[in-house]
Amino acid sequence: MPSTIHSGRRSFVGLVAGRRTRWVVLGFWLVAAVAAAGLAGRLGSVQRDDAAASLPADAESTRVVRLQPSAAEADTLPAVVVYERPGGLDSDDRAKLEADVRVFGQRPDLGGGVAGPTLSADGTAAQIVLPLDLGPDAFARVGAAVATIRQVARADAAGMTVHVAGPAGSLADQSAAVGGIDTRLLLATVAVVIVILLVTYRSPVLWLLPVLSAGLALIAAQAVVYLLARYAQLTVTADSSAILTILVFGAATDYALLIVARYREELHRHRDRHDAMAVALRRSAPAIIASAGTAAAAMLCLLLADLNSTRGLGPVLAIGVLTGLVVMLTAFPALLVTTGRWVFWPARPRYGSTAPGAAGRWTRIGRNIARRPRLTWLATTFALGAMALGIVQLDATGLNNQESFRGSHDSVLGAQVLARHFAAGVGTPIVVVSRADRVDEVRAAVLGTRGVDASSVTSGAIRGGRAHLEAILTDPADSQAAYDTVDRVRAAVHAVPQADALVGGDTAVQLDIQRAARADRNLIVPIVFAVVFAILVLLLRSLVAPLLLVGTVVLSFGAALGASVLVFRHVFGFTGEDSSLPLYLFVFLVALGVDYNIFLMTRVREEAARLGTRPATVLGLATTGAVITSAGLVLAGTFAVLTTLPLTMIVQLGFAVAFGILLDTIVVRSVLVPALSLDVGRYLWWPSRLRHEPAEPAW
Repeated sequence: MPSTIHSGRRSFVGLVAGRRTRWVVLGFWLVAAVAAAGLAGRLGSVQRDDAAASLPADAESTRVVRLQPSAAEADTLPAVVVYERPGGLDSDDRAKLEADVRVFGQRPDLGGGVAGPTLSADGTAAQIVLPLDLGPDAFARVGAAVATIRQVARADAAGMTVHVAGPAGSLADQSAAVGGIDTRLLLATVAVVIVILLVTYRSPVLWLLPVLSAGLALIAAQAVVYLLARYAQLTVTADSSAILTILVFGAATDYALLIVARYREELHRHRDRHDAMAVALRRSAPAIIASAGTAAAAMLCLLLADLNSTRGLGPVLAIGVLTGLVVMLTAFPALLVTTGRWVFWPARPRYGSTAPGAAGRWTRIGRNIARRPRLTWLATTFALGAMALGIVQLDATGLNNQESFRGSHDSVLGAQVLARHFAAGVGTPIVVVSRADRVDEVRAAVLGTRGVDASSVTSGAIRGGRAHLEAILTDPADSQAAYDTVDRVRAAVHAVPQADALVGGDTAVQLDIQRAARADRNLIVPIVFAVVFAILVLLLRSLVAPLLLVGTVVLSFGAALGASVLVFRHVFGFTGEDSSLPLYLFVFLVALGVDYNIFLMTRVREEAARLGTRPATVLGLATTGAVITSAGLVLAGTFAVLTTLPLTMIVQLGFAVAFGILLDTIVVRSVLVPALSLDVGRYLWWPSRLRHEPAEPAW
């Protein structure tokens, strides 16, 4: 053992755990943290949350944006100010509306003329439309712009109800919902991690080291993401930034739990803590590296997506995982060795003593499964399959404006008023661009399309050598009926010979985003399968084991999605799911769920050559059960924090991932995978030589 340790000291392990070199490692990370902190703080300045930032380059609505003759027109956000008095608008109200139009017309951030006031047919409501030009940082500026509009509209309203709706109102509500999200999420995540670590370690001190190291990993990851967004055009959204915080803390803490468990085990066997850490790292690092590598590879598959927001999410999360890996394999072990055994107080591991833990309980669980492994995995598979039946209620066709928020929001209330009194698509017209010499035929095609308010179709302004038409839809702009109308309009104008007509606008943008999300899902899911399977084959040097592990993860994903949909319908009251939810959930659960299988099966393979597969399975479950369960609780707890936010998509993702991780940790890794391994036995390792192990004892 000493020679092995000393040879390890000359390697990477020796650098991290060395008596002197550990100070070099800690010094490097101290300097890196100071340098990265300033960059990490600028991450919010490069976030893009407008719909156009998500669009694929070849989408029809994207081409319409590119054909706009000016950047101002392309970036225009209509703000629809809606006024309502149930008893009818009187002369004073109408004078107030005219005065507001004059004030609004003096705004320096307009991208066109103010439209209105337009009174409803029943005389109880009115609307004014302001085309706001807020530039490329519209998401950051829209909140303040809408606030000043609302202030003007509500001043001296004399009892009129006033709301700001339309795309600008919706974006302002979204901006308010995510305002300060990173700080709130960070505090909540840290609190969850601290509580779980206190319960796990039962030490008032030890929890501090994983939390400090995870915080360092987060700062480093945010700095790298900022640089890529600033100089390499990586798309970063508020959602991806929030998920990055959750993922880094969850994954980094998981790696810390595995290292501490192995380090504590070795401290009972080695008098010198540096030797103990060297052995612990050599034995735990391969599984941790394989786990992080698999997760990062699965997430990088999102680079194949058409949607910019989805394509950008992959590198953001892969950077988070890999940064967490590097920090937890360098800075964290150096901190542990530096603090010494006292950091485990009051249960300090003593050399030569027996390591306490829950191995006995997990050994009993393994032996109980071993009595009837086939019955166990069949029953477990049936139960998970039954949970997956909830997928039949999945409606991942996207969320409209009202469904996107939890609670009451001004833009939603304004949209409801508009729907009662005006053509439902007011404020969010579709835009039709065509050749100027075919504008009359194109306009006739739009006029003859069901779902278009004929009185709203413009005559077609000629700009930049092309004709630009606008039309208001009779259905709410974010409804399925409006999406169907966009399809009908596209079919009608595409049929006009030599018109080269294209249909865009906010409704068309949302429709193209939904379709791109479905196409991304169909493309990326099988690729993630293939990538994860290939990595498992290389890691376990087997074909049977990877097939079984990938199968269990897929079954776990189906059960998690099905059960989550039922909870969304009957507990949260959600009527549908975001179009990106299935893909995001699949990537997260496959990338993160397979981690625990890697932790378990690498230990089983390590012991199988010595004991045989069946005894090794029981031993592997006994030695990894407690730490993997704790790791699953940490990761699930961090993702559960997302359910506190007011955005439906984030709530859905947070709940489904947290539930899926718990399901994978408690059921799949603890019961299903061991039962399959015990039933298949040594053939689990086919075609490697390990399948020729000596005959195993009967169970």
